[in-house]
Amino acid sequence: MLTAEQEQQIVQQILSGDKEKYSLLVREHQDTVANLCYKLVGNKLDVDEITQQVFIELYTSLPRFRYASRLSTFIYRITVNVVSKMLKRERRIVSYDPVVADPMTEHQSSREEQMMKEEQVRQLHRAIGQLKHEQRTALVLYTFNDFSYNDIAEVMQVSLSKVESLIFRAKKNLQKMLKP
Repeated sequence: MLTAEQEQQIVQQILSGDKEKYSLLVREHQDTVANLCYKLVGNKLDVDEITQQVFIELYTSLPRFRYASRLSTFIYRITVNVVSKMLKRERRIVSYDPVVADPMTEHQSSREEQMMKEEQVRQLHRAIGQLKHEQRTALVLYTFNDFSYNDIAEVMQVSLSKVESLIFRAKKNLQKMLKP
């Protein structure tokens, strides 16, 4: 992982015309961006396309990067914006790909228990996909990416109280949807 100083140097080198340094940024952040895209969109087929769009957007946005935060925060903000635009443009509902059983865990529990766990995960993913985009984004960043509320506020460009409200409402909505 690059330090903030290393990232700043690389950004300055890219802006000075060293295009080869851009591939270093892409390699450093590609998996993280792809994982976030999958968690926000839920479809593996779209991840590559969206990830590519994020890095195109990042390249054109680098001159606006002001070093007030980490580059990774700037990249997350771009990712959230690209996903949001794509979902609005396509008026799509998020639906997660089916969960595939892990063959290593099948030996640890009975097949019936494994199937029950998979169904619970599917229900959770379906419910997350039904959340409003802002709620889903805040919840994913908090739960799956271990972002603090302050980091989420910065990435989403909203107030801290809005983040608190989004996550609270997302959890309440999930409880309602998953109630037996």
